[in-house]
Amino acid sequence: QVQLMESGGGSVQAGGSLRLSCADSGRFIAAYCMGWFRQAPGKDREEVAVIESDGETVYADSVLGRFTISQDNDKKILYLQMNSLKPEDTAVYYCAAVRGTSHYSQFGCSDYNDWGQGTQVTVSS
Repeated sequence: QVQLMESGGGSVQAGGSLRLSCADSGRFIAAYCMGWFRQAPGKDREEVAVIESDGETVYADSVLGRFTISQDNDKKILYLQMNSLKPEDTAVYYCAAVRGTSHYSQFGCSDYNDWGQGTQVTVSS
């Protein structure tokens, strides 16, 4: 059962912008934390930006000041506005959530247990 669905990826030149969206259909299991992660070829998956349970936003140093994470709680959509894109931002971007009271109680926002299928972002120089 797919609960998170990303969209908005594509190809852009360096300096350009993209906005990723993540639709959350997990209407009956609320997410405590939601975030964006990415994985480039040959590299480990890395955290890009997250919104924690208290609303605090956390960004990777590499995207600070260029990317903005936000959410529309009514529509249950998570966004990632990406500006001033660089070739090193090229990756598959994943939306993720922490769901379940017991899981959150045990791991907090350190272990995401619901993942989308990803959307490709390619930045050319």
